[in-house]
Amino acid sequence: MFDNNLYNLMLQLTQEHKSLWRIKRFYKQDSQDCKECQDFWEKLEKDKEEHIEELKKLIKNHLE
Repeated sequence: MFDNNLYNLMLQLTQEHKSLWRIKRFYKQDSQDCKECQDFWEKLEKDKEEHIEELKKLIKNHLE
């Protein structure tokens, strides 16, 4: 069984992946008519990717 902290990290990683998937699959495509929105989704996509990498490192550290 995982402690609460590790569980929370893993749960957040799942949520970040789901959000990133939606951004890549739908949100960016839906914003084609708005440059400002496209820029926002691009920025958020990069942020999510960074968060995912950071969460993966934290989880790995807690599993060692």
